[in-house]
Amino acid sequence: MELPIIKIPPAPKYETISIPLPTADVPSYVPLVVPPSDLREPEGTEPETTEEAPTGIRQVDIPFTNFKMPLPENEILITASTTAVVSVAATLTATAAFKWVVTAMKPILKTAWKKIKLSKGNPEVS
Repeated sequence: MELPIIKIPPAPKYETISIPLPTADVPSYVPLVVPPSDLREPEGTEPETTEEAPTGIRQVDIPFTNFKMPLPENEILITASTTAVVSVAATLTATAAFKWVVTAMKPILKTAWKKIKLSKGNPEVS
């Protein structure tokens, strides 16, 4: 008796895929150097004199305290106060006008509502 023989074909050769290694952008920062609180100039040197331009912010002393309150420029104060006055005036005027319109229109709308109800044949009008 003969045993059957199975012929297996050779395995195909596949090219392997090359995957590049991942890269990353590592965040970096420039370290901030904070001078010590008791920093003084070296002996024998003089500090530089710089002229500071006026910033437009005035300092007002509050009486009986050791506190100075900063105030902005006059133009900014005028603009802010004008805007506040105009907005309050517009709101009060609109409120008064709306109340007057409601008072004037209420009887007119009530009469029109009664006429519409009566024209549709509904005798009960509230």
